[in-house]
Amino acid sequence: AYYPASLVFYPMESNLGYRPGVSKEVFACLDDEQVNVYRDICNQLVLPSVSKEKPAVIGISIGTQMQLMAGLTFCKMIKESFPEIRVVVGGNVVTRLQEEWAHHERFFTEVFDAAILYEGEHALLWYLEAVNGQRSMEQVPNLMYRDADGVKQSKEVYTEKTSALPLPDFDGLPLDRYFVPERIIPYLATRGCYWGRCTFCDHGQGYFDQYRGMSAQHVVDQVTALRDKYNCRHFLFSDESYPPALFKKVSQLLVDRNVGIKWTTLIRFEETLQDQAIWDLAAKAGCCTLYYGMESANERVLNLMDKHARKSVIQNNLHQAAKAGIWNHVMAFYGFPGETRDEALETRQFVIDNQPVIHSVELFYFVAYRHTPMVRNPDKFGITIHKQEEYDLPLDYYYTLNEPVGISCLDAMQLCEEFYKNDFQPWAVRVNSREHVFLYISKFGTNKLPQIYAATKDGAAAEGVSGLVTWPVAMGEGDEGKEGMSRVVSHGLG
Repeated sequence: AYYPASLVFYPMESNLGYRPGVSKEVFACLDDEQVNVYRDICNQLVLPSVSKEKPAVIGISIGTQMQLMAGLTFCKMIKESFPEIRVVVGGNVVTRLQEEWAHHERFFTEVFDAAILYEGEHALLWYLEAVNGQRSMEQVPNLMYRDADGVKQSKEVYTEKTSALPLPDFDGLPLDRYFVPERIIPYLATRGCYWGRCTFCDHGQGYFDQYRGMSAQHVVDQVTALRDKYNCRHFLFSDESYPPALFKKVSQLLVDRNVGIKWTTLIRFEETLQDQAIWDLAAKAGCCTLYYGMESANERVLNLMDKHARKSVIQNNLHQAAKAGIWNHVMAFYGFPGETRDEALETRQFVIDNQPVIHSVELFYFVAYRHTPMVRNPDKFGITIHKQEEYDLPLDYYYTLNEPVGISCLDAMQLCEEFYKNDFQPWAVRVNSREHVFLYISKFGTNKLPQIYAATKDGAAAEGVSGLVTWPVAMGEGDEGKEGMSRVVSHGLG
Protein backbone atom coordinates (compact mmCIF):
# COMPACT_ATOMS: atom_id res chain seq x y z
CA ALA A 1 0.00 0.00 0.00
CA TYR A 2 0.99 3.63 -0.65
CA TYR A 3 3.92 2.66 -2.92
CA PRO A 4 6.27 4.44 -3.67
CA ALA A 5 5.75 6.50 -0.50
CA SER A 6 8.01 5.74 2.46
CA LEU A 7 6.83 5.88 6.08
CA VAL A 8 9.33 5.97 8.94
CA PHE A 9 8.59 5.30 12.59
CA TYR A 10 9.82 6.63 15.14
CA PRO A 11 9.19 9.51 14.77
CA MET A 12 6.42 9.48 12.19
CA GLU A 13 7.98 10.85 9.03
CA SER A 14 6.76 10.41 5.50
CA ASN A 15 8.13 10.86 2.02
CA LEU A 16 5.27 10.73 -0.43
CA GLY A 17 7.46 11.12 -3.50
CA TYR A 18 6.18 14.64 -4.18
CA ARG A 19 8.25 17.79 -3.68
CA PRO A 20 6.59 20.17 -1.20
CA GLY A 21 8.38 23.13 -2.79
CA VAL A 22 6.61 22.65 -6.14
CA SER A 23 2.94 23.68 -6.15
CA LYS A 24 2.00 21.43 -9.10
CA GLU A 25 3.25 18.41 -7.20
CA VAL A 26 1.55 19.54 -4.00
CA PHE A 27 -1.84 19.68 -5.71
CA ALA A 28 -1.21 16.32 -7.38
CA CYS A 29 -0.31 14.76 -4.05
CA LEU A 30 -3.47 16.01 -2.34
CA ASP A 31 -5.62 13.95 -4.73
CA ASP A 32 -3.35 10.88 -5.02
CA GLU A 33 -5.33 8.04 -3.45
CA GLN A 34 -2.54 5.51 -4.04
CA VAL A 35 0.41 7.31 -2.45
CA ASN A 36 -1.05 9.85 -0.05
CA VAL A 37 -1.47 7.93 3.22
CA TYR A 38 -3.01 11.01 4.83
CA ARG A 39 -6.11 10.65 2.68
CA ASP A 40 -6.86 7.35 4.41
CA ILE A 41 -6.08 8.85 7.81
CA CYS A 42 -8.45 11.70 7.05
CA ASN A 43 -11.20 9.37 5.85
CA GLN A 44 -10.90 7.05 8.83
CA LEU A 45 -10.20 9.47 11.66
CA VAL A 46 -10.61 13.14 10.78
CA LEU A 47 -13.82 13.29 8.74
CA PRO A 48 -15.87 11.13 11.16
CA SER A 49 -14.80 13.40 14.01
CA VAL A 50 -15.72 16.52 12.03
CA SER A 51 -19.09 15.00 11.12
CA LYS A 52 -19.78 14.30 14.79
CA GLU A 53 -18.79 17.75 16.10
CA LYS A 54 -19.94 19.88 13.13
CA PRO A 55 -17.85 22.99 13.93
CA ALA A 56 -18.30 26.23 12.03
CA VAL A 57 -14.53 26.79 11.72
CA ILE A 58 -11.58 24.39 11.74
CA GLY A 59 -8.03 25.59 12.28
CA ILE A 60 -5.04 23.53 11.14
CA SER A 61 -1.52 24.42 12.20
CA ILE A 62 1.37 23.62 9.83
CA GLY A 63 4.60 24.18 11.70
CA THR A 64 7.16 22.49 9.46
CA GLN A 65 7.55 21.55 5.81
CA MET A 66 7.23 17.90 6.89
CA GLN A 67 3.64 18.69 7.95
CA LEU A 68 2.71 20.52 4.76
CA MET A 69 1.32 17.60 2.72
CA ALA A 70 -0.60 16.15 5.66
CA GLY A 71 -2.02 19.50 6.74
CA LEU A 72 -3.13 20.55 3.27
CA THR A 73 -4.59 17.09 2.61
CA PHE A 74 -6.80 17.41 5.67
CA CYS A 75 -7.78 20.96 4.66
CA LYS A 76 -8.82 19.99 1.14
CA MET A 77 -10.75 16.90 2.15
CA ILE A 78 -12.60 18.75 4.90
CA LYS A 79 -13.60 21.49 2.46
CA GLU A 80 -14.77 18.93 -0.09
CA SER A 81 -16.81 16.97 2.46
CA PHE A 82 -18.14 19.94 4.43
CA PRO A 83 -18.22 23.01 2.18
CA GLU A 84 -20.12 24.98 4.82
CA ILE A 85 -17.17 24.77 7.27
CA ARG A 86 -14.51 27.47 7.15
CA VAL A 87 -10.97 26.07 7.12
CA VAL A 88 -8.16 28.35 8.29
CA VAL A 89 -4.44 27.49 8.36
CA GLY A 90 -1.61 28.93 10.41
CA GLY A 91 1.88 28.09 11.64
CA ASN A 92 5.47 28.95 10.86
CA VAL A 93 5.53 27.48 7.35
CA VAL A 94 2.31 29.29 6.43
CA THR A 95 3.92 32.57 7.48
CA ARG A 96 7.15 31.89 5.59
CA LEU A 97 5.21 31.22 2.38
CA GLN A 98 2.92 34.25 2.60
CA GLU A 99 4.28 35.83 -0.59
CA GLU A 100 3.59 32.61 -2.49
CA TRP A 101 0.01 32.16 -1.28
CA ALA A 102 -0.88 35.48 -2.88
CA HIS A 103 0.19 34.12 -6.29
CA HIS A 104 -1.67 30.81 -5.94
CA GLU A 105 -5.36 31.65 -5.62
CA ARG A 106 -6.14 27.98 -6.13
CA PHE A 107 -5.13 27.27 -2.52
CA PHE A 108 -7.90 29.62 -1.35
CA THR A 109 -10.53 28.10 -3.64
CA GLU A 110 -9.71 24.41 -3.20
CA VAL A 111 -7.72 23.89 0.00
CA PHE A 112 -8.48 26.49 2.68
CA ASP A 113 -10.50 29.66 3.19
CA ALA A 114 -7.98 31.82 5.04
CA ALA A 115 -4.46 31.86 6.43
CA ILE A 116 -3.32 33.46 9.67
CA LEU A 117 0.23 34.81 9.59
CA TYR A 118 2.66 35.34 12.46
CA GLU A 119 1.07 34.92 15.89
CA GLY A 120 -2.51 33.73 15.93
CA GLU A 121 -4.04 33.88 19.40
CA HIS A 122 -5.99 37.12 18.90
CA ALA A 123 -6.09 36.89 15.10
CA LEU A 124 -8.02 33.61 15.26
CA LEU A 125 -10.50 35.08 17.74
CA TRP A 126 -11.06 38.10 15.50
CA TYR A 127 -11.42 35.83 12.46
CA LEU A 128 -14.22 34.00 14.26
CA GLU A 129 -15.86 37.35 14.94
CA ALA A 130 -15.62 38.15 11.22
CA VAL A 131 -17.20 34.81 10.33
CA ASN A 132 -20.05 35.71 12.71
CA GLY A 133 -20.47 39.12 11.06
CA GLN A 134 -19.14 41.11 14.01
CA ARG A 135 -16.36 42.71 11.96
CA SER A 136 -15.17 42.67 8.36
CA MET A 137 -12.41 40.37 7.14
CA GLU A 138 -10.21 43.32 6.29
CA GLN A 139 -10.33 44.35 9.95
CA VAL A 140 -8.73 41.07 11.07
CA PRO A 141 -4.96 41.54 11.58
CA ASN A 142 -2.46 38.95 10.31
CA LEU A 143 -5.00 37.52 7.85
CA MET A 144 -4.88 36.40 4.23
CA TYR A 145 -8.24 35.64 2.64
CA ARG A 146 -10.05 35.66 -0.70
CA ASP A 147 -13.04 37.73 -1.72
CA ALA A 148 -14.65 38.59 -5.06
CA ASP A 149 -11.60 40.66 -6.02
CA GLY A 150 -9.05 37.93 -5.33
CA VAL A 151 -6.56 37.10 -2.57
CA LYS A 152 -6.03 39.87 -0.04
CA GLN A 153 -3.85 40.43 3.00
CA SER A 154 -4.87 42.64 5.91
CA LYS A 155 -2.72 45.71 6.39
CA GLU A 156 -2.49 45.49 10.16
CA VAL A 157 -0.10 43.10 11.95
CA TYR A 158 -0.84 42.32 15.58
CA THR A 159 1.91 41.27 17.99
CA GLU A 160 0.93 39.40 21.12
CA LYS A 161 1.79 40.72 24.57
CA THR A 162 3.17 37.56 26.13
CA SER A 163 2.44 38.49 29.75
CA ALA A 164 -1.22 39.18 28.91
CA LEU A 165 -1.92 35.81 27.32
CA PRO A 166 -3.98 33.28 29.29
CA LEU A 167 -2.81 29.85 30.37
CA PRO A 168 -2.18 27.60 27.33
CA ASP A 169 -5.19 25.36 26.71
CA PHE A 170 -4.70 21.68 25.88
CA ASP A 171 -8.27 20.64 26.66
CA GLY A 172 -9.64 18.06 24.25
CA LEU A 173 -6.25 16.83 23.06
CA PRO A 174 -5.57 13.08 23.47
CA LEU A 175 -2.54 13.63 25.69
CA ASP A 176 -2.37 9.97 26.68
CA ARG A 177 -2.24 8.69 23.09
CA TYR A 178 1.16 10.08 22.09
CA PHE A 179 3.96 7.52 21.70
CA VAL A 180 5.60 8.34 25.03
CA PRO A 181 4.92 6.72 28.39
CA GLU A 182 4.58 10.04 30.23
CA ARG A 183 2.78 13.25 29.27
CA ILE A 184 5.02 16.01 27.94
CA ILE A 185 3.53 19.49 27.58
CA PRO A 186 5.15 22.30 25.54
CA TYR A 187 5.42 25.73 27.11
CA LEU A 188 6.62 28.96 25.49
CA ALA A 189 7.85 31.77 27.75
CA THR A 190 9.34 33.99 25.03
CA ARG A 191 8.59 35.03 21.46
CA GLY A 192 11.48 35.36 19.06
CA CYS A 193 15.16 34.98 19.96
CA TYR A 194 16.90 37.22 22.50
CA TRP A 195 20.11 37.02 20.42
CA GLY A 196 18.45 37.29 17.02
CA ARG A 197 21.63 38.01 15.07
CA CYS A 198 22.74 34.71 13.51
CA THR A 199 23.07 35.34 9.78
CA PHE A 200 22.13 31.77 8.76
CA CYS A 201 18.91 31.64 10.79
CA ASP A 202 15.35 32.56 9.77
CA HIS A 203 13.46 31.25 12.80
CA GLY A 204 12.42 34.81 13.60
CA GLN A 205 10.41 34.97 10.38
CA GLY A 206 7.51 33.46 12.31
CA TYR A 207 7.26 36.63 14.40
CA PHE A 208 6.67 40.13 13.11
CA ASP A 209 8.41 41.76 16.07
CA GLN A 210 11.51 40.41 17.74
CA TYR A 211 12.13 39.18 21.23
CA ARG A 212 9.52 39.46 23.98
CA GLY A 213 9.34 37.45 27.18
CA MET A 214 7.53 36.88 30.45
CA SER A 215 8.84 37.35 33.96
CA ALA A 216 10.21 34.30 35.75
CA GLN A 217 7.38 34.58 38.30
CA HIS A 218 4.77 34.46 35.54
CA VAL A 219 6.48 31.48 33.90
CA VAL A 220 6.58 29.43 37.08
CA ASP A 221 3.00 30.38 37.97
CA GLN A 222 1.76 29.09 34.61
CA VAL A 223 3.91 25.96 34.61
CA THR A 224 2.61 25.11 38.07
CA ALA A 225 -0.96 25.64 36.90
CA LEU A 226 -0.39 23.38 33.86
CA ARG A 227 1.19 20.73 36.08
CA ASP A 228 -1.90 20.66 38.27
CA LYS A 229 -4.51 20.96 35.52
CA TYR A 230 -3.13 18.22 33.26
CA ASN A 231 -1.41 16.06 35.88
CA CYS A 232 1.86 16.50 33.96
CA ARG A 233 5.38 16.71 35.33
CA HIS A 234 7.38 16.80 32.09
CA PHE A 235 7.70 20.01 30.09
CA LEU A 236 9.33 21.01 26.83
CA PHE A 237 10.23 24.69 27.04
CA SER A 238 9.99 25.31 23.30
CA ASP A 239 11.64 28.75 23.20
CA GLU A 240 13.97 29.59 20.30
CA SER A 241 16.82 29.98 22.81
CA TYR A 242 16.27 30.23 26.55
CA PRO A 243 17.68 33.57 27.83
CA PRO A 244 20.40 33.08 30.47
CA ALA A 245 18.84 35.49 32.98
CA LEU A 246 15.48 33.72 32.72
CA PHE A 247 17.22 30.33 32.87
CA LYS A 248 18.73 31.23 36.23
CA LYS A 249 15.66 32.91 37.70
CA VAL A 250 13.21 30.19 36.62
CA SER A 251 15.54 27.51 38.02
CA GLN A 252 15.69 29.28 41.37
CA LEU A 253 11.92 29.71 41.59
CA LEU A 254 11.25 26.10 40.61
CA VAL A 255 13.49 25.02 43.50
CA ASP A 256 12.18 27.57 45.99
CA ARG A 257 8.57 26.59 45.30
CA ASN A 258 9.31 22.87 45.05
CA VAL A 259 7.36 22.65 41.76
CA GLY A 260 8.69 19.16 41.13
CA ILE A 261 8.79 19.04 37.33
CA LYS A 262 11.33 17.82 34.75
CA TRP A 263 12.09 19.96 31.72
CA THR A 264 14.19 20.39 28.59
CA THR A 265 14.92 23.38 26.35
CA LEU A 266 17.24 24.93 23.75
CA ILE A 267 19.99 27.24 24.98
CA ARG A 268 22.97 29.27 23.74
CA PHE A 269 26.52 28.93 24.98
CA GLU A 270 26.96 32.02 27.16
CA GLU A 271 29.74 33.77 29.07
CA THR A 272 27.31 34.44 31.93
CA LEU A 273 26.71 30.71 32.48
CA GLN A 274 30.29 29.82 33.48
CA ASP A 275 29.52 29.00 37.08
CA GLN A 276 29.02 25.42 38.21
CA ALA A 277 26.40 26.55 40.72
CA ILE A 278 24.12 27.69 37.86
CA TRP A 279 24.08 24.26 36.26
CA ASP A 280 23.70 22.48 39.60
CA LEU A 281 20.69 24.68 40.35
CA ALA A 282 19.15 24.01 36.92
CA ALA A 283 19.55 20.25 37.43
CA LYS A 284 18.02 20.52 40.91
CA ALA A 285 15.13 22.46 39.34
CA GLY A 286 14.44 19.53 37.00
CA CYS A 287 16.48 20.38 33.88
CA CYS A 288 17.30 17.01 32.26
CA THR A 289 18.44 17.70 28.70
CA LEU A 290 19.67 20.77 26.84
CA TYR A 291 20.00 21.41 23.10
CA TYR A 292 22.79 23.76 22.02
CA GLY A 293 23.25 25.37 18.61
CA MET A 294 27.05 25.31 18.50
CA GLU A 295 27.13 25.48 14.65
CA SER A 296 30.95 25.55 14.49
CA ALA A 297 33.92 25.12 16.83
CA ASN A 298 36.00 27.67 14.93
CA GLU A 299 35.80 31.19 16.34
CA ARG A 300 36.46 32.93 13.01
CA VAL A 301 33.51 31.10 11.45
CA LEU A 302 31.34 31.82 14.51
CA ASN A 303 32.11 35.52 14.12
CA LEU A 304 31.19 35.36 10.41
CA MET A 305 27.86 33.93 11.53
CA ASP A 306 27.49 36.83 14.00
CA LYS A 307 27.18 34.21 16.72
CA HIS A 308 30.26 35.33 18.67
CA ALA A 309 30.78 32.38 20.99
CA ARG A 310 34.23 31.50 22.30
CA LYS A 311 35.46 27.91 22.22
CA SER A 312 36.54 28.08 25.86
CA VAL A 313 33.02 29.13 26.86
CA ILE A 314 31.52 26.27 24.83
CA GLN A 315 33.77 23.79 26.60
CA ASN A 316 33.08 25.23 30.04
CA ASN A 317 29.31 25.19 29.56
CA LEU A 318 29.37 21.59 28.32
CA HIS A 319 31.60 20.33 31.12
CA GLN A 320 29.65 22.10 33.84
CA ALA A 321 26.25 20.97 32.55
CA ALA A 322 27.48 17.37 32.21
CA LYS A 323 28.92 17.44 35.72
CA ALA A 324 25.49 18.53 37.01
CA GLY A 325 23.94 15.46 35.36
CA ILE A 326 22.37 17.25 32.37
CA TRP A 327 22.36 15.52 28.98
CA ASN A 328 24.04 17.74 26.35
CA HIS A 329 22.91 17.59 22.73
CA VAL A 330 25.06 19.63 20.32
CA MET A 331 23.98 20.80 16.86
CA ALA A 332 26.50 21.96 14.25
CA PHE A 333 26.91 22.15 10.49
CA TYR A 334 29.57 22.17 7.79
CA GLY A 335 29.84 24.58 4.89
CA PHE A 336 29.06 28.08 6.13
CA PRO A 337 30.15 30.27 3.19
CA GLY A 338 33.81 31.16 3.65
CA GLU A 339 34.54 28.22 5.95
CA THR A 340 37.68 26.33 4.93
CA ARG A 341 38.07 22.57 5.03
CA ASP A 342 40.44 22.83 7.99
CA GLU A 343 37.91 24.93 9.89
CA ALA A 344 35.15 22.42 9.17
CA LEU A 345 37.37 19.57 10.37
CA GLU A 346 38.06 21.59 13.53
CA THR A 347 34.36 21.22 14.37
CA ARG A 348 34.57 17.47 13.73
CA GLN A 349 37.61 17.15 15.98
CA PHE A 350 35.99 19.23 18.70
CA VAL A 351 32.98 16.95 19.05
CA ILE A 352 35.23 13.88 19.00
CA ASP A 353 37.58 15.31 21.64
CA ASN A 354 34.64 16.34 23.84
CA GLN A 355 32.67 13.13 23.47
CA PRO A 356 32.50 12.53 27.24
CA VAL A 357 30.43 15.71 27.70
CA ILE A 358 28.57 15.68 24.36
CA HIS A 359 26.02 12.96 24.91
CA SER A 360 24.38 13.26 21.49
CA VAL A 361 25.24 15.24 18.39
CA GLU A 362 23.54 16.37 15.18
CA LEU A 363 25.81 17.48 12.35
CA PHE A 364 24.36 18.78 9.10
CA TYR A 365 25.40 20.98 6.18
CA PHE A 366 24.64 24.66 5.57
CA VAL A 367 21.28 25.45 3.96
CA ALA A 368 20.51 28.88 2.49
CA TYR A 369 17.07 29.52 3.97
CA ARG A 370 15.23 32.15 1.98
CA HIS A 371 14.44 34.61 4.79
CA THR A 372 17.92 34.75 6.34
CA PRO A 373 20.17 37.85 6.32
CA MET A 374 22.55 35.89 4.08
CA VAL A 375 20.01 35.29 1.33
CA ARG A 376 18.73 38.85 1.56
CA ASN A 377 22.28 40.16 1.12
CA PRO A 378 24.17 37.42 -0.76
CA ASP A 379 26.98 39.66 -2.06
CA LYS A 380 28.08 40.42 1.50
CA PHE A 381 28.61 36.71 2.10
CA GLY A 382 30.11 35.91 -1.30
CA ILE A 383 27.33 33.68 -2.56
CA THR A 384 25.00 33.58 -5.55
CA ILE A 385 21.42 32.44 -5.01
CA HIS A 386 19.91 30.29 -7.75
CA LYS A 387 16.12 30.40 -7.88
CA GLN A 388 14.35 27.77 -9.95
CA GLU A 389 11.04 28.71 -11.50
CA GLU A 390 9.64 25.23 -10.89
CA TYR A 391 10.13 25.61 -7.13
CA ASP A 392 7.39 28.15 -6.51
CA LEU A 393 6.91 27.31 -2.79
CA PRO A 394 10.55 27.58 -1.70
CA LEU A 395 11.78 27.64 1.89
CA ASP A 396 15.46 27.55 0.86
CA TYR A 397 17.57 28.06 -2.26
CA TYR A 398 20.50 26.41 -3.94
CA TYR A 399 23.61 28.59 -3.78
CA THR A 400 27.16 28.70 -5.13
CA LEU A 401 30.26 30.51 -3.89
CA ASN A 402 31.36 33.56 -5.86
CA GLU A 403 35.04 32.80 -5.24
CA PRO A 404 36.69 29.37 -4.83
CA VAL A 405 37.44 30.09 -1.18
CA GLY A 406 36.23 27.60 1.37
CA ILE A 407 34.18 24.46 0.93
CA SER A 408 31.23 24.25 -1.42
CA CYS A 409 27.76 22.96 -0.69
CA LEU A 410 28.66 19.58 -2.19
CA ASP A 411 31.89 19.46 -0.17
CA ALA A 412 29.89 20.10 3.01
CA MET A 413 27.42 17.35 2.16
CA GLN A 414 30.28 14.92 1.60
CA LEU A 415 31.94 15.84 4.91
CA CYS A 416 28.62 15.35 6.66
CA GLU A 417 28.20 11.92 5.08
CA GLU A 418 31.74 10.96 6.11
CA PHE A 419 31.08 12.00 9.70
CA TYR A 420 28.01 9.79 10.02
CA LYS A 421 29.77 6.92 8.27
CA ASN A 422 33.08 7.04 10.13
CA ASP A 423 32.67 8.99 13.37
CA PHE A 424 29.06 8.85 14.52
CA GLN A 425 28.94 5.47 16.25
CA PRO A 426 29.48 6.81 19.80
CA TRP A 427 26.48 9.13 19.36
CA ALA A 428 23.92 6.76 17.86
CA VAL A 429 21.11 8.19 19.96
CA ARG A 430 19.57 10.31 17.24
CA VAL A 431 17.91 13.69 17.83
CA ASN A 432 14.66 12.20 16.51
CA SER A 433 14.15 10.35 19.79
CA ARG A 434 14.74 13.40 21.98
CA GLU A 435 11.48 12.93 23.91
CA HIS A 436 12.52 9.39 24.82
CA VAL A 437 16.01 10.47 25.88
CA PHE A 438 14.41 13.20 28.01
CA LEU A 439 12.18 10.65 29.75
CA TYR A 440 15.08 8.26 30.32
CA ILE A 441 17.09 11.02 32.02
CA SER A 442 14.03 11.94 34.06
CA LYS A 443 13.42 8.35 35.17
CA PHE A 444 16.97 7.47 36.14
CA GLY A 445 18.08 10.92 37.32
CA THR A 446 21.42 10.87 35.52
CA ASN A 447 22.98 11.50 32.12
CA LYS A 448 25.03 8.30 32.42
CA LEU A 449 22.51 6.09 30.67
CA PRO A 450 25.07 3.69 29.16
CA GLN A 451 26.37 2.72 32.57
CA ILE A 452 22.89 1.84 33.85
CA TYR A 453 22.30 -0.97 31.35
CA ALA A 454 25.81 -1.76 30.20
CA ALA A 455 25.87 -4.99 28.26
CA THR A 456 28.60 -7.57 28.72
CA LYS A 457 31.24 -7.68 26.01
CA ASP A 458 29.48 -10.51 24.18
CA GLY A 459 26.11 -8.69 24.38
CA ALA A 460 24.61 -11.30 26.70
CA ALA A 461 22.72 -8.66 28.71
CA ALA A 462 20.63 -7.80 25.70
CA GLU A 463 19.98 -11.36 24.58
CA GLY A 464 16.80 -13.19 25.39
CA VAL A 465 14.83 -10.04 26.10
CA SER A 466 12.03 -10.07 23.58
CA GLY A 467 11.17 -6.85 21.77
CA LEU A 468 13.88 -4.66 23.26
CA VAL A 469 15.92 -2.34 21.07
CA THR A 470 19.49 -1.34 21.92
CA TRP A 471 21.65 1.44 20.63
CA PRO A 472 25.09 2.83 21.56
CA VAL A 473 25.35 6.17 23.35
CA ALA A 474 28.07 8.47 24.64
CA MET A 475 29.57 8.35 28.12
CA GLY A 476 28.90 10.83 30.88
CA GLU A 477 31.75 13.01 32.16
CA GLY A 478 34.12 11.31 34.52
CA ASP A 479 34.11 7.92 32.79
CA GLU A 480 37.57 8.25 31.27
CA GLY A 481 39.28 4.92 31.05
CA LYS A 482 36.06 2.96 30.83
CA GLU A 483 34.94 1.28 27.66
CA GLY A 484 33.83 4.01 25.27
CA MET A 485 30.96 2.07 23.76
CA SER A 486 28.10 0.82 25.91
CA ARG A 487 24.60 -0.23 25.03
CA VAL A 488 21.44 1.09 26.57
CA VAL A 489 18.24 -0.91 26.46
CA SER A 490 15.04 0.72 25.26
CA HIS A 491 12.28 -0.44 27.56
CA GLY A 492 8.96 0.70 28.91
CA LEU A 493 9.03 3.33 31.62
CA GLY A 494 6.81 2.20 34.43
